[in-house]
Amino acid sequence: MRSYAAAHSEHPVTVEAAGEVLGDLSERMGGDSDLAIVFASGGHVAGLNDVASGLTELFGVNTVLGLSVSGVVSGGREVETGDGLSVWIGDTGPVRPLRLEAIDSGRTILGLPSDIAEESIVLLLVDPFSFPVDSLIDALAEAHPTVRVVGGLASAGRSPGENTLVLDAASYDGGAIGVILPPGVATPVVSQGCRPIGQPWVITDGSGQMIRQLGGEPAMDRLQAMIDALSDEDRVLAARGLHIGIVANEQSEKFDRGDFLIRSLMGVDRSSGALAVGDAIEVGQVVQLHVRDAASASEDLWDQLTRAEITPQGSLVFTCTGRGTHMFAEPHHDAATITEVFSEIANAGMFCAGEIGPVGPRNAVHGFTATMLLF
Repeated sequence: MRSYAAAHSEHPVTVEAAGEVLGDLSERMGGDSDLAIVFASGGHVAGLNDVASGLTELFGVNTVLGLSVSGVVSGGREVETGDGLSVWIGDTGPVRPLRLEAIDSGRTILGLPSDIAEESIVLLLVDPFSFPVDSLIDALAEAHPTVRVVGGLASAGRSPGENTLVLDAASYDGGAIGVILPPGVATPVVSQGCRPIGQPWVITDGSGQMIRQLGGEPAMDRLQAMIDALSDEDRVLAARGLHIGIVANEQSEKFDRGDFLIRSLMGVDRSSGALAVGDAIEVGQVVQLHVRDAASASEDLWDQLTRAEITPQGSLVFTCTGRGTHMFAEPHHDAATITEVFSEIANAGMFCAGEIGPVGPRNAVHGFTATMLLF
């Protein structure tokens, strides 16, 4: 029997889909597994509890997580819309279940233990309408700086109360669920899919989300000079949307793709020459402009996976709803790439309304990324 397995079904009837998935898994996994995760889209969301119960009964799974999503991933396939049921099961070693809630306008997180071992990984599934992931990230950064957070934001619901989160026998419509994985069980990989252009600059004046000066000059002047120097191809990409890369580890002497935390360039205040970005900034940070396209995203994902220092047996993938066929010409891009690099891998996951993963020493919420846990 294998240590990890994944299966999926696109059958529109939940009972039939669950039967196909559980039957497939029973041929490859023994009993008493540590962790199972169910991703359900379309009409299968209502059956999340039943599938979770089946995993507990058939496989003796100690902890089962379930989440409603807009689309599922399994093996080398991506089911971006409609009815999809994807289940991942693994012998991860003992995990610690988490049920988290936010109170006090998101400033206080309930349910986060204080005795998390350093180098652990928090696998987190989140309702984006009711749980402020940034508050959790800040709390962990202060108390447990070596703990990494990986996961995704539920994408099925369009308003508060429309997402479903399942932890064992309990079902919720808000907050967050997850597990703490022991150190050494899994390796995070984050592919942001952007390419740096121009040159890096130090923020010499700015506050909040506004960059007023780069390298002692008005930020808008630096931006315009960079755009004027671009190739015709890159100018087209820049016109579709520019991004700001904030260096994640400023101790490095050189910065390359993957060394930046990518945030959107929200706009320009022409009266002051300041740039508005999608994150809080600080004077002294190093930033560089980025563009995003399918070719860059594909190359970056391949590079991130082939540079992994392990040969994994299992993987969980959290890919953005803006990827898939919205970004790539062919379907199943991210899933197919993972299974091409690691041919014998149990792969499953979800399309996310936001992806959570580390870049350098910093945990963050991303957009347009493919974030993975390799087991």
